[in-house]
Amino acid sequence: MTVRPSMSRICSFFLFVCALSAEPADWIWSARYVITENPQRRVIDNGAVAIRGQRIVGVGAKSEIDARFQAKQRLDRPDAILAPGLIDTHTHAAMSLFRGIADDKNLQDWLNKYIFPAEARNVSPEFVRWGTRLGCLEMLLGGTTTFTDMYYFEDVVAEVAKEAGMRGVLGETIIGFPVPDAKTPADALKFTEGYLRRFRNDPLVVPAVAPHALYTNSDETLKAARALANKYNAPLVMHLSETKKENDDEQAKRHRSPTQTLDALGVFNGRTVAAHCVWTSAADLQILKTRGVGVAHCPSSNMKLASGVAPVVKMLAMGIAVGLGPDGPAGSNNDFDMFEEMDLAAKLQKVTTLDPRALPAATALEMATIRGARALGMEKEIGSLEPGKRADMILVRLDRPNAVPVYDAISQMVYALKAADVRDVMVDGKPVVRDARILTLNEDEILRKAAEYGVKVSASLK
Repeated sequence: MTVRPSMSRICSFFLFVCALSAEPADWIWSARYVITENPQRRVIDNGAVAIRGQRIVGVGAKSEIDARFQAKQRLDRPDAILAPGLIDTHTHAAMSLFRGIADDKNLQDWLNKYIFPAEARNVSPEFVRWGTRLGCLEMLLGGTTTFTDMYYFEDVVAEVAKEAGMRGVLGETIIGFPVPDAKTPADALKFTEGYLRRFRNDPLVVPAVAPHALYTNSDETLKAARALANKYNAPLVMHLSETKKENDDEQAKRHRSPTQTLDALGVFNGRTVAAHCVWTSAADLQILKTRGVGVAHCPSSNMKLASGVAPVVKMLAMGIAVGLGPDGPAGSNNDFDMFEEMDLAAKLQKVTTLDPRALPAATALEMATIRGARALGMEKEIGSLEPGKRADMILVRLDRPNAVPVYDAISQMVYALKAADVRDVMVDGKPVVRDARILTLNEDEILRKAAEYGVKVSASLK
């Protein structure tokens, strides 16, 4: 008598064989939509991503990934979008503790009458530590996995970024007057060199040199900053042509634009990220393109300070790498919300060009992900969900009133979803936010310390 195996036994045997042949993975994350931002800009319905160690090893339909990989852990969100982590290309994280102290001012008054004096009275290593913790807490909960920073005691910023499990391009500020961590530009350059040595080749921190701006540094300091950055193959990050006054002053002084002056000084001869670039001419843009300068567009900051509207559509048409940045507290923009920046970037270009097609949602999302990575010179590592890249990912929920129905996942990300809709975050293959709760930082303690610093800052301003 022949005994035929039951269908259940056949299925069990098949699954056993598949399990034996499956590739190992540490995690599989799946979602209703996977926005890859790969070269084909593929959006996968019912997709999944497999992670091993710090890197992505598979991206595809959930059925394909489940068949190919055997994961130690998994996170299935059938009511979410899985997307690359958002990339902030310009901010000042520790200034979260100055949030709202001087609103509705122009940039020069804001800096000279309020911010620089407040910093002189309050900024210390511990101020920077707690301010950066507050900033990282907000950024991670809002889906930002990489931030580009410029501030004082940047070694402390780097320590906090690593504590939070967050990726950062972190620039030590160099400026032409005494500041909390350096009495002279020479002192700042010396401090910066030690900082570059300490964090070079770090898996999360890219240390950078950050001369504040052309108008706050001498030509000699700017040249020295560029030489220092090139010595350590580090990025140089700075503000550029943020206001009309900055341009008018440089034209009156040297009959050149700030971009032309910096180019003549050789400041762009190396990896560079320039923030704002609002008042840039066609000739300026050609210099930025030729030199490979990445641009950090900060729409909400430029709007709040009435600095102007950057010619982003022209930049993109020329192939300049343009990312997004909130700039952040304390008066240029009072939050670190990259969803807000995507939305405003698209709408600001539309209304100023009177063309609703000027900057589509897809381009705005690219600026917050893969284009932002390119602006930082990191597009081979982050900015998209592709095998071989770092596993920096976010899951954004689709089960709230502002999130339904969904006709286009990319449009939903840019125009409908909010930072508060972020549910889960992974950086470098490690979960750092789960169910909208931070896993790496003590949220209650950070909020308590922020309130304490608020009292101290208020008292210092009287």
